[in-house]
Amino acid sequence: MKRNSGLVSFAGKPVTLMGKLIQADYPAKNFMAFTPDLKQFNLSDYQGKVRVISSVPSVDTDLCAQQTRRFNLEASRLEDVQIIAISCDLPFALKRFCAAEGIDNLVMVSDQKDRDYGIKYGLLIEEYGILARAIVVIDKEDRVKYVEVVNETSEHPDYDSALEAAKELV
Repeated sequence: MKRNSGLVSFAGKPVTLMGKLIQADYPAKNFMAFTPDLKQFNLSDYQGKVRVISSVPSVDTDLCAQQTRRFNLEASRLEDVQIIAISCDLPFALKRFCAAEGIDNLVMVSDQKDRDYGIKYGLLIEEYGILARAIVVIDKEDRVKYVEVVNETSEHPDYDSALEAAKELV
């Protein structure tokens, strides 16, 4: 399996990403995850829509919670765009988080079981078994049009650029 070192740091320490890192203009890869209600989720369920995938290390950290709340708010303002938030948190933790935070405008999924998204998109942090902080925007024809992998997991992504990329595709 391909590994990428030096692209991302976690708490200031370089970490290794597992899988082939997704890039703009590549075909989007279908992946399977689980919803907070333990239902199977497939990216292909939203085929034909613009999709924004927001990956975070864990919703139990302040910055990840902020990122998820921000995309939940933005999801309420966007038409024909499906925002998907993903982490390796257990589905039960995601359910608790969504209930406590009123997250109901985006689809929240767990990559905890198979790490399918993390490996297929090259965003799984090998040392900790969690996802790197990243934003991926996919067009209606299943092509990746925007990718931001945040170099330091303790920093915010560029929300405005990702949202602008999504709006241009609608």
